[in-house]
Amino acid sequence: MPEKRDYYEVLGVQKGCSDDELKKAYRTIAKKYHPDLNPGDKEAEAKFKEVNEAYEVLSDKEKRAKYDQFGHAGVDPNFGAGGPGGGFAGGFDFGDIGDIFENIFGGGFSSGFGGSTRTRNPNAPIRGNNININLGLSFMEAVKGCKKKIEFKRLEHCDTCKGTGSAGGSAPETCPDCNGSGQIKIQQRTPFGVIQTAKTCSRCSGKGRIITKPCKDCNGLGRVRKNVKMDVNVPAGIDDAQTFAVRNQGDHGVNGGPNGDVMVTVSVRPDPLFERDGFDIWCEVPVSFAQAALGSEIIVPTVDGKVKYNISEGTQQGTIFRLKSKGVPHIGRSTRGDQYVRISIEVPKNLNTKQKDALKAFDKLTGDRNYEKRKSFFDKLKDAMGGKD
Repeated sequence: MPEKRDYYEVLGVQKGCSDDELKKAYRTIAKKYHPDLNPGDKEAEAKFKEVNEAYEVLSDKEKRAKYDQFGHAGVDPNFGAGGPGGGFAGGFDFGDIGDIFENIFGGGFSSGFGGSTRTRNPNAPIRGNNININLGLSFMEAVKGCKKKIEFKRLEHCDTCKGTGSAGGSAPETCPDCNGSGQIKIQQRTPFGVIQTAKTCSRCSGKGRIITKPCKDCNGLGRVRKNVKMDVNVPAGIDDAQTFAVRNQGDHGVNGGPNGDVMVTVSVRPDPLFERDGFDIWCEVPVSFAQAALGSEIIVPTVDGKVKYNISEGTQQGTIFRLKSKGVPHIGRSTRGDQYVRISIEVPKNLNTKQKDALKAFDKLTGDRNYEKRKSFFDKLKDAMGGKD
């Protein structure tokens, strides 16, 4: 008689592995060598029995402990423990076999060992699909929120047959192949005994009913695709590429199931004045040299309209100031981001002779003492040149 392989080796797991690891390995290998997937293959049948024998021992804590201590002798019936030779006594989990068969046959199963049948009800309510659309918005529409009209196609219940799929005056009939159960049962002999599997009825696609006189408008489907137009409220503060849902306006459900949603993804066009950064807004305001030097009241655009702001004397290029709560609304809240304004000092061009002379005189009068950065630069330059001008 050939020597038995180590049970851990048979299942491809390490000694001390968890129950979950053991069960996962067993399911994978048992499915691979199952006789129904390898008809007439004696080697696969032998391996299938070997895998079940190994799992029957290792899945039982008591037997596993004896096997770990004494090896195969510890689970031999002559050693005083009910082992693999005594049928499927002990902790063998027929639920695991059921899961394997369900994976193999794609349906429920029942066995001569008292297993139950697990099936999906094809006539259960099914939710309609979501519909995805794109919507273009201006910068201000996205910030402020707005009402927009959208247009899309969705599946709706057929008005002609009221969603039954049958032509007027007729009704769906019980499928003669499955007698309305939606499944065909097949019995098969396996090493475990007689196994009964259930497959979806191909004639009625598992519904248990067939339509003999289909509706001419929906071809028996019970739903037709229709064009829909509606107004939607775009939430204030939505950003480019974000999506909001219009609930229960998607494809109609089946068998009384709920409708899906319409998922609207927005595309926001750039604005000539404003730039968005999260919930904050940035803009750049140009000022003249005189305004920056002397200080001035300037006009600043915001998404709420124009506001006045006083820049201080000696304002420098790139100076940034903040207008609190003048940014983008936080979606669904009363708070808002801020607006940041960057000052850009514009140097005049195309000066006439009189203007140039005035600027030269001004530059001569001010000297270096009014230009901190320029004075600092020339001091550093002088040090770098060894004190030479």
